Formats: sequence, structure tokens, C-alpha cells
Amino acid sequence: MGMLLLRARLVVGSLVGAALVLVAVSLGAQNLSDRPALRLGVGRTAPLPTGFLLGMAMAAGLFSGGAAVALLGDEGEREEAGR
Repeated sequence: MGMLLLRARLVVGSLVGAALVLVAVSLGAQNLSDRPALRLGVGRTAPLPTGFLLGMAMAAGLFSGGAAVALLGDEGEREEAGR
């Protein structure tokens, strides 16, 4: 039960951290005039500020890294216990 709670706290913490990064990036990218659009192969995105695009990538990485640690975090402990 304790391990499940720890994993849930890690996932929620990474989600909250990613949301805070996204809010900070969104607030900072409001007044930029240079707004490139991304080419995605089948189409283009709406024109977005470069800082916002980088912030989205950072928020996605922060969340995916936190979720990976939460889901795979005890693999090393299992190997240590098996020795």
C-alpha cells in the first residue's frame, strides 16, 4: 500500500510541476510578435511563439520523466533484494 501511495504522489507531483511550467510559459509568451508555425507533414499548426513551443516540450518531458520514475522506480530495489 505504501508503494502505491508513493507512486501516486510522484505522478501527481510531476503533473502539478508540468502544469506550473506550462502556466509560467504561457504567461511569458503573451506579448511576442514572432510566431512561427510548425510543419507536421500533413499540415501546419497555428502560429505559436517559440518560447511556448519550447515550454510545451519541457512540460511534456517533465511529466513523462516523473511518470516513468513513478512506474519504474522500484525495479532497482527488486534487483537489490534479489542479490
